[in-house]
Amino acid sequence: MKQIYIAGCGYTGKRIALQAAAKGYQLIAQVRNEERAKELADCGIQTICAAVDQLDEIPFLPCADSCLLYSIPPQGGGNIDLRLRNFLAALERDQQLPARIIYLGASSVYGDTGGAVVNEDSLTAPTSAMGKRRLDAEDQLHAFAEKHRIALVILRISAIYGAGRLPLMQISQGQPLLREEEAKLSNRIHVDDLVQVCLAAVEHGSGIYNVSDGSPGSMTSYFNCCADALELPRQPQITMAEAQKVMPPLLFNYFVESRVVDNGKMLHEFNIKLHYPDMQSGVKASIMAGKG
Repeated sequence: MKQIYIAGCGYTGKRIALQAAAKGYQLIAQVRNEERAKELADCGIQTICAAVDQLDEIPFLPCADSCLLYSIPPQGGGNIDLRLRNFLAALERDQQLPARIIYLGASSVYGDTGGAVVNEDSLTAPTSAMGKRRLDAEDQLHAFAEKHRIALVILRISAIYGAGRLPLMQISQGQPLLREEEAKLSNRIHVDDLVQVCLAAVEHGSGIYNVSDGSPGSMTSYFNCCADALELPRQPQITMAEAQKVMPPLLFNYFVESRVVDNGKMLHEFNIKLHYPDMQSGVKASIMAGKG
């Protein structure tokens, strides 16, 4: 598989594109705006500028026989991923069926398990609207891949962090955190490790894979780890009742949903050795990369 089409080439997608190009893959990256297209083109990556919010506005997308990495996030609102629905309809319309699909999804499809361990066979019961949209996307892709006999890999990805994606604004503004005593376990993955998982999935594997560093810790612990590494004051902590009143709903949801994501299948089948198997090493490396 030497041709890769990246639908949605943002924070993670750009890193995948640059590493894939260095490995000799032929690349096309689809982005929403001309500014992003120019940024990628300046790196030598062929780009297509196309949004997928309206089917009749989607241009010809040259995905035929390629490995499609789909990382376009769902639209805001609702329980259905309408963007993916439009994208897949455009591929059928123009008979541009990929040979392989890798979906960059989310572990939010598991919902809140109260801190219990989830693996790829665990029940999916998303509690958030975003989690429901992510599960709908998986269902759409399963049906599409079965209909057209396309190999499918679904990556259920934990919270992504890395250089340029640490919560500097929240820390510097002193935005409140949930008290450590009430904070629940959550999961994350450094972007560099996510990239190596995605590139491994281009070559082999099938089915569903959890993607995390295997070292769960609360969101409060993560923010405190970042503050300490940045040598900034830690944020004030508030109770769950107070947090529900003052935190944005999406952020509050990150604090209250709890699960432990088992990454064993990812490590074994993709033969992955994580660069950053815990938040301490990953945060330190992210700060150093940001200074470079």
